[in-house]
This record gives sequence, C-alpha cells and structure tokens, in this order.
Amino acid sequence: MTETLILPDPVAPGTDAVVRSVLAQIGDPVGIDKPRAQTRVVVAMSGGVDSSVTAAVLAGAGYDVVGITLQLYDQGLALARKGACCAGQDIYDARQVADRLGIPHYVLDYENRFSESVVEDFADSYLRGETPVPCIRCNQRVKFRDLLDTARDLGADALATGHYARRIVGPGGAEMHRGQDPGRDQSYFLFATTRAQLEFLRFPLGGLTKPQTRVLAAHFGLAVADKPDSQDICFVPNGSYAQVVERLRPGAVVPGDIVHCDGRVLGRHQGIIGYTIGQRRGLGIGGLSDHDQPLYVIGLDAAAHRVIVGPREALARDQVEVAEVNWLGDPLPAANGGEGVAVTVKLRSTQTAAAARLLLTGGDRARVTLATPQYGVAPGQACVFYQGDRLLGGGWIRGTSSNFVA
Repeated sequence: MTETLILPDPVAPGTDAVVRSVLAQIGDPVGIDKPRAQTRVVVAMSGGVDSSVTAAVLAGAGYDVVGITLQLYDQGLALARKGACCAGQDIYDARQVADRLGIPHYVLDYENRFSESVVEDFADSYLRGETPVPCIRCNQRVKFRDLLDTARDLGADALATGHYARRIVGPGGAEMHRGQDPGRDQSYFLFATTRAQLEFLRFPLGGLTKPQTRVLAAHFGLAVADKPDSQDICFVPNGSYAQVVERLRPGAVVPGDIVHCDGRVLGRHQGIIGYTIGQRRGLGIGGLSDHDQPLYVIGLDAAAHRVIVGPREALARDQVEVAEVNWLGDPLPAANGGEGVAVTVKLRSTQTAAAARLLLTGGDRARVTLATPQYGVAPGQACVFYQGDRLLGGGWIRGTSSNFVA
C-alpha cells in the first residue's frame, strides 16, 4: 500500500527556492471566493505527470480534491504498450498518486462512449480521405462533456486538468489563452471547449514549462515524476492507423490508382487510409519524381479511391473552409465587417500560427484567407483562431482552395 503523503505548506520557510518560485507562478489555481477546504475540485487524472502534479498542487493548497480517471479503451491492449493514456498502467499510476496524496479516486468506465464518439468517428474520417484529430474529439465529446457532468454530480466547484493552456478572466468572462511555454501549449486541442465549460474548468499548469512541472512532481514525491509523455494516439497500439480502420471497417478499405495531377496513372495503392495530404515518403510509386523534383500527396478522392500526387507547389492553399466552428472570442460586428478580422491560425498542432483573415459566414461555418499560402492543409484537421495569445475559437477543415498565383 502506498504511504499517504502529509502535504506540507508548499511555501513554508525551508521549501526549496526553485519550488517556491514555481508555485508562486501558479498562484491561486482555482480563484473561487470560498474557503479552500470547502471548495471541491475534481481533477481529471490520466496517470501522467501533468495531471498528477495538478492534483498535488491543489491538494497542497488546501482544496477538497477528488481524482477521476477515465478508462477509455481495452485495458489488456493498453497493458502491452508503453506511452498509452487512460488505460492499463496509467490507471494504476493515477491510483498510486491519489493514495500518495490521500485523496479519493474513482475510475469510470467510459469505453463504450469513447468508442462511439471518438474511435468510430476516427475510422469514418480516414475513409472519407480526411486526417482526423481524435484527441480533440475526445476532449469535445467525452472529457469536457461527460466528465464535467460527473464533476457537478460530485458537488464540485471546478474541474481541473493538466493541460498547458491558460484560463484568464476578462471583461466578458473566462477566456482561453495559449500556454506560457510555446513548446508545450495545448490550446489547439481545446478549441471546442464551450464558454460554459470554460467557466468551470481550471488549468493550473498553464503558466509552467514541463521541466518546472517535473520539479513539482519530485517535490511532492510522486512516482510518476520521470514518467515519459504519452505518445501517438492512445487506441492505436502500434502506430498503424490503417490496421485500426481495417479492423473497425472490414471490407471498406479498397485499392485504387495513384494519379498525377496532370492525369497520368503512376501506380496502385492498397487504400487511401495509408496516405495523408502533404505526404512525401512511402508513396508506393518506386521513387518516381516530377522533373527531378519529389512528388507529394496533394489530394485524396475517396469516392474514386484515388491518391493524387504532384509537385510541392501544387500543395499551396490560401483559402480554407471551416465547419463546426466554436467561438470563444468577443462578439463580432454584424456580417463580420465583410472583410473579416485579422487573426493568426494554426492548421496543425505542431505548425507555427499563420497570419490570416477570418470571416464567419453564418451558422457554424467560416472562411479563412491566409496571408501566405500554406502547404499540406488537410481536411479533417482543426483550424484554430488566435489574436495574440488568446484563443478565439476554431473548427474543422472541410475544404481548401487557392487563389495563389506563383
């Protein structure tokens, strides 16, 4: 049995100066005008270092903390691999941390909800020729919807996670901002968070770097202090998306032609699910190039089962159509001023934000006009809007085009 930690005052005299400095950066992690011992905070504990430190910081600050871990997919599969999330070893690690902190801990079986809301959508998206982002769908449809309801059922005043994003209260209420560390910022994955959810959420680590988080993990004596970050998509056991789709949709993956954008048939493929927009290597056309220039995947025609390839310049896009827009910014003028508003957008999680103009076109749709053409913009990915560090919202890329002339 894990020894329960008697949490010291984290800013008491004698506390390591580095730890004191890091905790001072966090400040009050909840900000509710109520005695801390009477303020219940549910922490989403994935078993990783970030959520574990979140729980430790809140417990150390005197809040009434309850840990919840979601089992999202088959535990037997998860136990066989490292770097997973929300199953197997991670559930065990979360429980060990909760025992160490002396807080209640519950494991909720959300496997069916996760399968229906995230995994099935993932397979269908690939079959449509898209490149999905299941982590966002998980936040949108499972963690920040069902888990928030559970937290409220437990009488919580707030739900805290270990995401590297910042919640700042502005004149119009809670705002979402990038994490302080650009290399760890996870706001892209949180664009679908609603205003009501953001009012209830807290991100205590948003102002920290990962090394600072690990300093706190060591300070609190957490066994996960040196645990590696989770890698890839949690329910893809070997990094093979195609195998997952084939298992979920037997018979739906069919071969087809690899076609140059000028109409030439260059070869055959075993399924469009093995390709993504912008892909250069592993095209299956024997190293063929275009006038000694490499070829890239520039389009996926799901209806005709075709992979379309061409030179890099054929990837350039400066018009992006976005659907299912979630807006967290201030209200925009009627008709969005006709010309849209100046923003920066991220078209992939690892991509540098690009200057653009955003026009909300009605309903839940928007049009983004990029100041400079971008390459490898893929339907199914998220397009997330920012002004400075503030996240204004985002949506799902449904189509792209180009008015760009080289």
